[in-house]
Amino acid sequence: MATAQPRHDEIHEARIIRLPETVVNQIAAGEVIERPASVVKELVENAIDAGATRIEVTTSRGGKSLIRVSDDGQGMRRDDLVLAVERHCTSKLADDLMDIRTLGFRGEALPSVGSVSRLVITTRHGSEETAWKIQVSGGKITGPAPAALGNGSVVEVGDLFYATAARLKFLKSDQAETNAITDMFKRMAIAFPGIRFSISGEDRSALDYPPASLLERLGQVMGKPFCENAMKIDAEREGVRLTGYASLPTFNRGNGQRQYFFVNGRPVRDKALLGAVRGAYADFLARDRHAVLALFIDLDPHLVDVNVHPAKADVRFRDAGLVRGLLVGALKQAITEAGHLSSREGSTSMVGAFRPGYENAATRAGAHSNVGAASGWARPLDDVQYPATGFSESQAKFDATNIPSGQVETVSTDTEPNDYGQRLGAARAQLHENYIVAQTENGLVIVDQHAAHERIVYEALKAGMENGLASQLLLIPEIVDLPEEDVTRLAGFSEDFHKLGLEIETFGLGAIAVRATPAMLGETNAPQLLHDLADEIGEWGSADGLKERLEYVAATMACHGSVRSGRVLRAEEMNALLRQMEATPNSGQCNHGRPTYIELDLKDIERLFGR
Repeated sequence: MATAQPRHDEIHEARIIRLPETVVNQIAAGEVIERPASVVKELVENAIDAGATRIEVTTSRGGKSLIRVSDDGQGMRRDDLVLAVERHCTSKLADDLMDIRTLGFRGEALPSVGSVSRLVITTRHGSEETAWKIQVSGGKITGPAPAALGNGSVVEVGDLFYATAARLKFLKSDQAETNAITDMFKRMAIAFPGIRFSISGEDRSALDYPPASLLERLGQVMGKPFCENAMKIDAEREGVRLTGYASLPTFNRGNGQRQYFFVNGRPVRDKALLGAVRGAYADFLARDRHAVLALFIDLDPHLVDVNVHPAKADVRFRDAGLVRGLLVGALKQAITEAGHLSSREGSTSMVGAFRPGYENAATRAGAHSNVGAASGWARPLDDVQYPATGFSESQAKFDATNIPSGQVETVSTDTEPNDYGQRLGAARAQLHENYIVAQTENGLVIVDQHAAHERIVYEALKAGMENGLASQLLLIPEIVDLPEEDVTRLAGFSEDFHKLGLEIETFGLGAIAVRATPAMLGETNAPQLLHDLADEIGEWGSADGLKERLEYVAATMACHGSVRSGRVLRAEEMNALLRQMEATPNSGQCNHGRPTYIELDLKDIERLFGR
């Protein structure tokens, strides 16, 4: 049955009323408090703004039953405590709404939380002889009353959303909410490494992060392997400062959950920043792989609006193009400077792969040798299986290979093949027609010949792009109709397009004539290309899309034009490839983010043999 619609005269008869304060607070809570993790964020921000050096978080049932945040900050006086649970009362905001220098500034968090839960605040200011406690249950305030507390504040939130049962039904499972709180907790811990953070509860494993430097805190949160594979970022442009750490391309993950961004100390999730990171790593990572990083953007508060989102999760930069350019440029520069490095994950995993087998063998050998069982490295002879190929390949067979190769350029070098002083050493063998084993002064290097040559060819193609790319002239210029503003935008970048092989010129007020397209792109959909470029310029003030397309084509060409796996190489060819790698930028990883080589230190090899 159709629902009866109100008559026009009935609509005009409705009167405007003032909503009850409780309803107003519950509406505000719906905007500010999305889930238990939002409460943790607001309370931890308040503790940080209060000057806390120690913050402890306790949760139960994913924060649904209990959230307790304790800190050693300056606390609140009795009169301030009364105002703290009223809407739009704050000590953190000056007259200028754009001059935000604190984390919590709206004055909505505590009254909003109190309107949908059982809130208890106990606090003591250094100037007062006693602590004070106030309770807010479903918006009803009780107190303040004297209480016992040494210093700082303790905020307890119980039965979250009990006053708005409908909101409670939309929360996820206890484990999912616990994970969300943990993620928020880690973001705050990274943002302020000088503060001790701890979190515990019956629904989680306890975490404790003592005060540390930024890199040490990142190691506490993201693990030691990140620190071993991190590049330091420090750049500045027009008053915008970018600092932090980002992973080598070969140290990557399957999702972007370990990408942390902070703007003036505030954790944010910004699609524009995520897009800039993807652009910076586009040359080095496959589309389904993501870098690991923690980046801090510091700028004048007037140049960024942190008041865009009710939960303060998004920001808006006055000059988004400047921030994007700084981020992309700084990351690309760091990757280039560390381009010869490869992730230590591969070598660590390789060494670790040997350990379980040897340990099991030692256990089996216990009856044969007490010494071997004690050392953990003994292995009975009847368990040893020698490989038929690999390191045992005969040198005669290796030297007798006369298959010509036009795919690896043999460069002239003064270095003798047995000179191990080179960074990647001297080639000693080829395994399974794909892996080059080279000896260095301090260990050995295993090189993936296809991945290594793929990077060499790709960098050569990129160098050709910088010097100007060939274009293919169209017999008949293609006329593309565009809005007048897009024509103006594209015309302003015509010189940049010319360097990339795209020849355009205005054709009246609302059209562009395309006279040539980049030869690398082959058959090109010119209208679609121009529409995409115009949209990008309108959003970012730059036109990197064409360059990214060309680089993607170059990467594909490099992959198909490189030394293939299964190709037998002569000794001089292998050494030539090693020398080319040493002279090529970014040779530590292929175009898809995989390492081109793994390095084993001599000490690691000796440790495997118990020496």
